[in-house]
Amino acid sequence: MTYVISDLHGYPVEKLKKLLEKVSFGEDDFLYIIGDVIDRNGDGGVSVLLWLLESLNAQLILGNHEAMLLSCDFVFDEITDSFLERLDERQLAVLNNYILNGGSVTLKAMRSLPKNTQADILDYLRDCPLYEAVTAGGRDFILVHSGYDNFSEEKKLSDYSPDELIWAQPNIDDNYYKDVHTVFGHTPTKLFSEDLDGKILTTKTWTCIDCGAAYGNEPVLLRLDDFKQFRL
Repeated sequence: MTYVISDLHGYPVEKLKKLLEKVSFGEDDFLYIIGDVIDRNGDGGVSVLLWLLESLNAQLILGNHEAMLLSCDFVFDEITDSFLERLDERQLAVLNNYILNGGSVTLKAMRSLPKNTQADILDYLRDCPLYEAVTAGGRDFILVHSGYDNFSEEKKLSDYSPDELIWAQPNIDDNYYKDVHTVFGHTPTKLFSEDLDGKILTTKTWTCIDCGAAYGNEPVLLRLDDFKQFRL
């Protein structure tokens, strides 16, 4: 079976494991986390990243928060008294933007790890795909963090810039591919309608699964094979 979840934003790894136990997740199953494991809450998602490093049947698709962390990878250099003085204007701007977007908890948790583990996490994130095409239950899916900016049916996925796949803000009446269903997160469903707070939103061509874990809601695990939903 193929499962997807997104926008955990510091959701405790032990609760994620309990959710997977609930569906009897095994070695023949596969989990895609569609971006934004990190930031905002708890240990900033670092425990989930450490779990992903060891998982053979789980894959993170890059989200905008992971991209922001990677843009701040210079903070994992040796910090000296002159560290801030050595940062240029661009570095200061991206670091400030990341902190404003909830990155402090992740940076703190990352800094507590051994240097080699920090490097392993950053290397893992650099290798994360921007999207995945999968087939489950006889249907074809594209898994991508945010949907698509500047969408066109004639446009190849490889022709989209990273920002177009991790920062898009879809409208509820947007339509994507007719023959391939797109699954994404990034936009909490309550922003489409208050009635959708904590719920998955499915339209004819796409499904948004960001149920607002960043704001205290339980994330929803979606099984693509039959579109059954699970939560703790």
